[in-house]
This record gives sequence, structure tokens and C-alpha cells, in this order.
Amino acid sequence: MKLTLGFSPCPNDTFIFDAMIHHKIDTEGLEFEVFYDDVETLNHKAFDVNLDITKLSFHAFAFAVEDYALLDSGSALGFGVGPLLISRDKITPDLLRQDPAGYTEGGRPLKIGIPGRFTTANFLFSLAFPLLTNKVEMVFSEIEDSLLKGDIDLGLIIHENRFTYQDKGLKKVIDLGSFWEEQTGCAIPLGGIVIRRELPGEIKQKVNRVLKKSVEYAFENPKSGIEFIRQHAQAMDEEVMYKHIELYVNKYSVDLGAEGRKAIKLLFDTALSKEIIPDLKEDIFLNE
Repeated sequence: MKLTLGFSPCPNDTFIFDAMIHHKIDTEGLEFEVFYDDVETLNHKAFDVNLDITKLSFHAFAFAVEDYALLDSGSALGFGVGPLLISRDKITPDLLRQDPAGYTEGGRPLKIGIPGRFTTANFLFSLAFPLLTNKVEMVFSEIEDSLLKGDIDLGLIIHENRFTYQDKGLKKVIDLGSFWEEQTGCAIPLGGIVIRRELPGEIKQKVNRVLKKSVEYAFENPKSGIEFIRQHAQAMDEEVMYKHIELYVNKYSVDLGAEGRKAIKLLFDTALSKEIIPDLKEDIFLNE
């Protein structure tokens, strides 16, 4: 059986899926037609139910939960892995909360570059800075340059940009992952792998098993997919590639377990309490 599969070209995703799509493991008769897109594009594909299996932001998942269920493997959760809010000049979180336009000429509203409305990064930003609402959506890789050119006042960065912003002279305002951890004591859930609910139960469980084997293979053979990972990592050097993988691929990627499920449920409960997401009509997780 051939299934459509969407994930990002970022190293953490290509690392996870390499063995699965290149048949380095037993895929139990499954074939995959792969689509590579940035996470916000994948979020919108999920809203349109365009793919059988896809990576998406946990924030976006709340708007697609009627059509998709979360698989046990492949998720990105962790401590110290959250999105960063950055600026050209040194500025403190307290200043932003007390006087959101205090350091702009004429006190105009601050313009914030975000990697997508439905990203978990934007959700966390909204929790930390509810008064900062003048947002501009852009591809995550364009945010640093837009900040340097003065097109935006603040940038919300994800993925490998957390390793490059300082080299460009940009300053960290706050690590929103740390903000979440201090508030909750839980790992921050960023993104997960979901599967269409309407697929037969046998197929869903088969994908669940195969994906876990793919992640386990990647950990056991970390250099196996190096050419595939490099092919999609654009100009990223190998050191940054593996820093990226180490940051976002961990025990929760192998299996969420009780701890990972608790963190995800807390994220959804918090979003519901703030009326950021609609009421959930389905269980988040894939049932046996």
C-alpha cells in the first residue's frame, strides 16, 4: 500500500524518516510518496486533509484533530528546544510586557515576524506576550534577514536559526521554551507526526510500528542518512546539521511515553483555557 507522507526538509525530520522511506528497515509492505514542505505549509495541508501522514505543529494539530490522530513516534519535544524571540538591539522581556512600543519611534506598534500563525512558536509567543499582536507571517528562514533590514522589530525563530542568529549580531530577548518550562515543569511540545483517522486501524498501527523502527534505526546508525540529510539541508554545514538533530530528536521521538503525553495534554489544556484553540471533539492520541 502506498501512503502520502509530508515532512520538512529540516535535519531532524530527514534523520527520522530516512530509514523508513529508503527501506533500510522492514516497512511491512508500505510504500511512501513523500512531500517536503516547511511546517506552516504542512499545517495547511493538514487542514485540507491532503496527506495520509504528516508532520505538523502541535498548535495546528488542534485544528486538524477531527481528521488526524497523533502517532507515538516522531514527535519533537524537549527541554531547551523552544523557539527564540530575537531583536537587533538589546531589549528585555519585562520592557516588552510593560511598554510594548516603548522603544520604537513615535511609540508605533511593534512588528513581529513569525514563522506561521498555526506554529507552536506563535502559540508560545501569544502566551508570553499577549499584547504584541502586530504579526507578519513569513518563511522561518527569512526572519533573520528581515530583522537585519529593519522590516520587522522582533523575530520569532525556530529550527537551525537558533544556531545562526548570534553570528549575525542579533540578540536574544527570550527563549520561549524556557518560559514554558518555568511555567509548567514540562517539556515543550513543538511538532508531531499524525495519521488520517479514516485509514484502516491495521494500517495506522503498521505505520506506528514502522515509524518507531525508523527512529530507532537512525539512533543506532546516525551517519547512515548523512547524504540524504545534507541534500535537504541547503547550505547548512554538518556541525549545525547534527546540533539540530541532537536538539530536536530524543527519547520522545522514539516514543512519547506517559511523560510526553502529559506535556502534550497540558499544552492543549492551556490553549483551551486561553481560548486559543477550539474544543477538541476527538482523542488526541492514536488508540489501539
